Amino acid sequence: MGVLVSHTVLLQSADAAGDAQLVARAIEGDRWGREMLYRRHAAYLLAIAARLLGNRNEGEEIVQDTFVTAFEQLSALREPAALRGWLAQITVSLVRRRLRKARLLRMLGLDRGADDATLAALAAPGTHADQRAELALVDRALGMVSANVRIAWMLRMVEGLELAEVASSCGCSLATVKRRIAAAESVVRAHVGGAKTPDDDDGDDAAEEVAP
Repeated sequence: MGVLVSHTVLLQSADAAGDAQLVARAIEGDRWGREMLYRRHAAYLLAIAARLLGNRNEGEEIVQDTFVTAFEQLSALREPAALRGWLAQITVSLVRRRLRKARLLRMLGLDRGADDATLAALAAPGTHADQRAELALVDRALGMVSANVRIAWMLRMVEGLELAEVASSCGCSLATVKRRIAAAESVVRAHVGGAKTPDDDDGDDAAEEVAP
């Protein structure tokens, strides 16, 4: 009983503590502080990573890598209270690399495994078959665009982030984010409507990426 009570007290203490307090403890090497940061933000990051990648297992790997990177660089975080956005930026950067790797594997004829977190797969149980089919078309369309364009569209249209949050997570300007979202929307509309999709061009975006 004593252990259970102690654990409950620790969780309540974490709930009462802000990210800045937990970050300060984590920087000092406090394992509890790091564990509480993970508990607080892992689910949010997993939802983003899994949906962006369309694969839950890969999403879990990304989240683990996110926290490894974050804890290594935690002392460089200028605004501890803005931790969630910073973690999201690291996650998105890692997702972007994974998407590019997956694209290369497909080009080489190598399969990374079944996607189990696509928009179609994550649709609510009562979703009509026609709607699932349309979501599958959206998934297919997003697979045709660059990693940068796909991520921006998903963060805005699926995750519901504000444009400024999308720009921060993607490490680029607001204007670039708007352009990427518009490009993805054009491809999605064309593909879902059965029209020919425009060629994907990622060249202009490469110089604007920000490493975590």
